[in-house]
Amino acid sequence: MKKKNIETILSHDGKKAHSKGAVVPPIYQNSLFTMESWDDADKTFDDRINNHIYTRGNNPSVRIVEEKLAQISGAESAKLFASGMAAISASILSCIEKGSHIITIKNIYGPANNLLQNYFKPKFDIDVTYISGTDINEFKEAIQPNTSLIYLESPSSVIFSLQDIEAVVHIAKPKGIKTVIDNTWSSPLFQKPLEMGVDLEIHSCTKYIGGHSDVVAGVVMGSKVDIDSLFTKEFELFGAKMAPFEAWLLLRSLRTLKIRMDQHQKSALKVAQFLENHPKIDKINYPALKSFPQYELGKKQMTGYGGLMSFRLKTDDLDKVKAFFNGLSLFQIGVSWGGHESLIYAPAISYLKELTPEQFKGMGISLGDMRISIGLENVDDLIEDLDQNLSLI
Repeated sequence: MKKKNIETILSHDGKKAHSKGAVVPPIYQNSLFTMESWDDADKTFDDRINNHIYTRGNNPSVRIVEEKLAQISGAESAKLFASGMAAISASILSCIEKGSHIITIKNIYGPANNLLQNYFKPKFDIDVTYISGTDINEFKEAIQPNTSLIYLESPSSVIFSLQDIEAVVHIAKPKGIKTVIDNTWSSPLFQKPLEMGVDLEIHSCTKYIGGHSDVVAGVVMGSKVDIDSLFTKEFELFGAKMAPFEAWLLLRSLRTLKIRMDQHQKSALKVAQFLENHPKIDKINYPALKSFPQYELGKKQMTGYGGLMSFRLKTDDLDKVKAFFNGLSLFQIGVSWGGHESLIYAPAISYLKELTPEQFKGMGISLGDMRISIGLENVDDLIEDLDQNLSLI
């Protein structure tokens, strides 16, 4: 049989997952797994990565989702975590030691930046170099003798700038530098970093993979060697395990991932084109627009686009910004994204609390910057909501 298409892979859980003909696999809501005998237990502990002993390690409900995520991402193996930040923390920890040097971009996810700057740096003497990431020469110039990790997020947070993933890998691999990418924005469907040579791919499954705003989870994917090592160290020892019920919810969500991503992409492009031509908008950041500075790079390394974008209002007057922000009826105010509902958030609210004024300015963010996530509502209704409130500034 020829290789199955992505929609088929997502819709089928495999006969081995079924019990007594159940069309949906059961939830293995148990804390441990018993064994038949001394010899059975002895054999099981010889390979605890692939056997079921304790749900903090392996659980059948979790394993089904891990295998499916690995399959659609082109990974040899995957490990689910209790949150996206747990996945990020474990991935970074697996690539560093005391005194290591990390290269990353300025616009990474805020909590990931806090982890690097305010935890790893002072506690473990980790040096971090921040670059824009849009020029490959920046990576070359930032490498030091103790560089052990290049941490990517493409598209990046807030401004959605891209990094040339293949070019970065080409620089890193000969020097033995690990590459890790947060690929949440694109979902596993629209960008394949592992096929470009990246060592570890991270997703906040809370976003598109979950898609219904009812589960918090994360995943790390890569080679079997890397994931097995991460399993016995950063996963088992820190205990950020995925609960069986949350895994079951992710399995539910994966069945509609392709359909949802196609709609997110279609609606988001229409909203972005509306905003691009609106007189009250100063600029818009969305890689699917031909006016986006890195549009050609996006076409090269992505096959589609997520529904998250940002734009800048033509005002920094806080009263006017708040009038627009608070007046929207269909865009709910929230910090996450990737669910069925449309959301809006002003990055300045949290970044001004997390960053120094100099760091905030360095990220190129203003009070008038808005981030919106396009959900699954009727796109014309969303545009009308935006248009009505833009008239308030």
